Amino acid sequence: MDNKINLKSYISSLIVLFALMILTYILTFVIPSGEYARIINADGNEIIDIESEFKFVEGGIPFWKWVLSPILVLTTSGSFTIIAVIILLLVIGAIFGPLTDSNIIKYLIDKIAYKYGKKKYKLIAILTLVFMLLGAFIGIYEEAVPLVPIVVGLMIMLGFDTSLGLGVSIVAVGCGFSTGIMNPFTIGVAQKLAGVPLFSGVWLRIVSFIIIYLLLLAFLFFYAKKIERKDVNAEITFEKSIELERATNAFLIILGVGVLLVLMSPFIPFLQDITMIIVILMFLVAGITSCALVKMPIKDFFKSAFRNMLGVLPALVLILMASSIKYVLVESKTLDTIMYYAANVAETIPRFTVVLFIYLIALILEFFIASGSAKAFLLIPIILPIASLFGISPQLCILAYAFGDGFSNIFYPTNPVLLISLGLNKTKYTDYMKFTWKFALSTLVVTSLILLFGLMIGY
Repeated sequence: MDNKINLKSYISSLIVLFALMILTYILTFVIPSGEYARIINADGNEIIDIESEFKFVEGGIPFWKWVLSPILVLTTSGSFTIIAVIILLLVIGAIFGPLTDSNIIKYLIDKIAYKYGKKKYKLIAILTLVFMLLGAFIGIYEEAVPLVPIVVGLMIMLGFDTSLGLGVSIVAVGCGFSTGIMNPFTIGVAQKLAGVPLFSGVWLRIVSFIIIYLLLLAFLFFYAKKIERKDVNAEITFEKSIELERATNAFLIILGVGVLLVLMSPFIPFLQDITMIIVILMFLVAGITSCALVKMPIKDFFKSAFRNMLGVLPALVLILMASSIKYVLVESKTLDTIMYYAANVAETIPRFTVVLFIYLIALILEFFIASGSAKAFLLIPIILPIASLFGISPQLCILAYAFGDGFSNIFYPTNPVLLISLGLNKTKYTDYMKFTWKFALSTLVVTSLILLFGLMIGY
C-alpha cells in the first residue's frame, strides 16, 4: 500500500483551495468589518457576550498577511488542533511504509478478505455501523484517518473500489459524528453552553442515527452492486504465517487498547483533551511493535518510514491552506459581521424556517471553521436568543448545529481530514464528489425533515 499523495488529486485539491482563498480575500473587501464583545465563561472559554451590541469597526487584512496566512494560522490560539492533525498525518505516512514493506497490512487485509469473501455485504454493514458508532458516541473523526487506507485496501481486495472504501470509513464516521448521540465535542459543548442537561434529548438523535445509517447503507449497497467484480472470490487466497499472524495480532491489540481509551474519554475529562495524542501514540507503538515481531531490520524500518513520510508532506500545504480561510475571516474581522447579518435575517423569516436557517448558518460556518467545538462557542450564544423569540427549544437548535457541523465535514474541500483521506488514497476531490453528491443531497433533505419534525412535536 503506497501512501504517497497522488499528483493529480493533489493538484486538483490545490486549485480548489487556492480559489477559495482568493474568494475569501475578496469577501474581506465586500463585507464590512465588525465584532461582538467576548467574555470568559465559567469554564474558562471565550464566548460571545449576548448582552453587548454588535459594532462595526476598522478591519481588513493586509495583502502580505493573506499571502502568508497558511503559515500565520500556526500562530493563532487554535493552532494546537492543526498541529496535531499534521503530526497525525506524518505518523501515518511514516508508519504505513514499514507496515506495507513488511507485508503486515497485506496479510491483515488478505485475512479479512478471505474470511468475509462470501459475506461482503454483511462486512460492509458491520464496518459502516462501527465507524458511525465511533463518531456518534465519542466524537471520533480525525482519529479514524489511520484506518481509512486499511478499509480502502480491504474493499479493493473484495472486488470493490477506493470510493466504496471511503464511504464505509470516512463518510460513515462523519455521519455518526453528525448525529452526535453522545458526541462530547459538538452535543456536549453546545448543551453545556445552552445550560441544558448533558446529553439530554437523546431520543431524536438516536432516531436520526438509525435513519442516516439506513440511508448510507442503501447508498453504499447500491453503489457496490454496480461496481462489484463478480469473479473476485476465485482470486482471494490466504496462506497463514505464524510470524505475520503474531505481528497483526499485536497491531490489532494495541489499536484496540487505544480505541478503548478513546471510548472512555466522554467519562474521563482528562482523556478528552488528549485523544489525538492517544491515537498518534497508539498507531506509532502498534507499528513499531508489529514490525519488530517480523524482525524487520531497524535500518530498513527507518528508511521506509522516512521515504513514506516525505510522500505525504505535500498534504501539509493543503491542510494549512484550508485552515487559513478561517484565519483570514477572523483577522479581517469579517466573521462576526457574517454572523450579525445572519442573525438579522433570522428575525425576519417565518417560524418554521428559522430552524432550517440555523442549519444553514452552521453549514456555511463549517466551510470556514472545521472545529465543531470552536463553532459551538461562536454560534450557540447567538442562535439561542433568536430561537427563543420564535419558541424554538435549545435542544432543536443544538441538533440543527450538530447536523450542520458534521455532515458538511465529509463534503467540504476545506476540511483537512477529508483532504488527508483523499490524498492517501489517490482520489481527486472532484471524483469523490461525483461519488457522494447524491448522498449529500439526500442527507440535506432528510435532516431538514427531521428538524421540521422536531419543531412540529415541540422537541
